[in-house]
Amino acid sequence: MRVMYEEMAGRFRSVLMRNGFTPDRAELCARLFAEASRDGVYSHGLNRFPLFIEYIRKGYVQAAAEPVALERLGVLERWDGRSGPGNLNAHFSMGRAIELAKLHGVGCVAIRNTNHWMRAGSYGWQAAEQGCIGLCWTNTIPNMPPWGSMENKLGNNPIVFAVPRPEGPIVLDVAMSQFSYGKMGIHAQSGEPLTVDGGFDRDGNPTRDAAAILETRRAMPIGFWKGSGLSFALDLIVTMLSGGNAAMDMGRLGVERDLSQVFIAIDAARLPDQEALRDKVNAMIDDLHAAAPDEHGGQPRYPGEGTVRIRERNLREGIPVDPAIWRRVLELDAD
Repeated sequence: MRVMYEEMAGRFRSVLMRNGFTPDRAELCARLFAEASRDGVYSHGLNRFPLFIEYIRKGYVQAAAEPVALERLGVLERWDGRSGPGNLNAHFSMGRAIELAKLHGVGCVAIRNTNHWMRAGSYGWQAAEQGCIGLCWTNTIPNMPPWGSMENKLGNNPIVFAVPRPEGPIVLDVAMSQFSYGKMGIHAQSGEPLTVDGGFDRDGNPTRDAAAILETRRAMPIGFWKGSGLSFALDLIVTMLSGGNAAMDMGRLGVERDLSQVFIAIDAARLPDQEALRDKVNAMIDDLHAAAPDEHGGQPRYPGEGTVRIRERNLREGIPVDPAIWRRVLELDAD
């Protein structure tokens, strides 16, 4: 089943306005959700939308709350998200980091007491499309065990790197777990195995069975002990910069809310030798594309390269949807 982008965004907007959003905020929030599905990140677009509305109705997400400035420390600013919608807070924070970068060359915004930002890559695209190198990450509720443990103490703490480029941005969006929980949810529903081991079953064995991993909640860190250490380091830094909650604190809350996030922008237009840099980046991409395929005929590609193709197809043919989840959105629009 496919739904056209305009219809999906319109339904989201209508539901949001029924749940305390002003028209302008509903428009942006709906666009961010719909763009995630448009670009193929279905787990953090449509699939996440009903839970987002549930969190609003439970009071975890305050629909009308907007960020307030706490401290301004030169190119670094601290903001309080006041439990507002995570994607709106994140879009604002990267926008503010870009403003600082245009003034000073570099801008950094740390925000606390915010909520799940949905598709992490949205804010990398936002920075790159404004001519900035972008870097952002978030902590999460503990959903991954540190290497050598079976108890969840770490968040999978997604991080984004973005590079502007006239021919199209390069955007890397990765979590510290081998697969995001949203992605594993899709595999568990379809029964399709993961492409590589993504976690551990109840006997502690590595497995590609997404349902088994969701049962144990033991996701596998990328790079094993390396991903475990990187996750902890990201949590430490974001907690220090924002002055907000660590994954540990959200574990005590028992629900993923009031997170901490960091957004960094660097104005690439200020770098000298713009033409030489552009040629170098394109040469690096050409060199990557020229790599010999593996035994299975793989084709090397830079991060975000497939996104544009998915986007074009979904805009042309409609966005693939889970019929049950789409029906739930229609029900929410009729409430």
